[in-house]
Amino acid sequence: MFKTKELALIIVISLILAFSITLVETQQIFLWTLLSVFLVIMVNLIAKKITAYNLDSEIEAKLWQLERWGLSGIILTGGIKNPNKKFRTPIPVGAIFPIVSKLIFLSLSNLVWMASLVFDVKTKVYKAAKRHNPIYSFSEITDYQIGLIAASGIIANLVFAVIGYLIGLPPQMNFAQLSIFYAFWNVLPLSNLDGNRIYWGNNLMWYTIAAITLMAFGYALFVI
Repeated sequence: MFKTKELALIIVISLILAFSITLVETQQIFLWTLLSVFLVIMVNLIAKKITAYNLDSEIEAKLWQLERWGLSGIILTGGIKNPNKKFRTPIPVGAIFPIVSKLIFLSLSNLVWMASLVFDVKTKVYKAAKRHNPIYSFSEITDYQIGLIAASGIIANLVFAVIGYLIGLPPQMNFAQLSIFYAFWNVLPLSNLDGNRIYWGNNLMWYTIAAITLMAFGYALFVI
């Protein structure tokens, strides 16, 4: 289900997020947080991979990187930069934002930027052709289907946050809170994060999931 490079990336991002969240306050807290973050990410990606499989496609997790100027180029340069112009070297914002955000949210426990991974999706042409018609094949997946894949990860995080809270996982893990935080950051409609893919797949689906996630975020931030 996971390629070696995917697992390596998940471990690295888990380390970065655990470090950003705890600043290695103690070894024990760091290790509990590391375990929790790793599980949160795995829940998200496994849900996406299962959904993709049922849509005759497969996904591969990748580090979130900025490759073009986009809207920021227009804002920062007064329209001089072409938003479609690529950077010479992609900026690994998925690894940078968690650390930088800790400086901003220092007074808020466990709150750091957690949207570090995105995914590429491709269809399984031959399998889809065999299932639907032996003489018909296609290699495209719709925006709506991509939105479903992205949504499944966020929904899984919210569901497992409730399960973790109800069964009483060790409080050192902060599993429920971190699951909700992870869903919150990923539901933002930015770049190629899950939220943007859900939004362009189906507006109503994004508004619904975003509203639920926002309510859960408020509960996790002030109650859990």
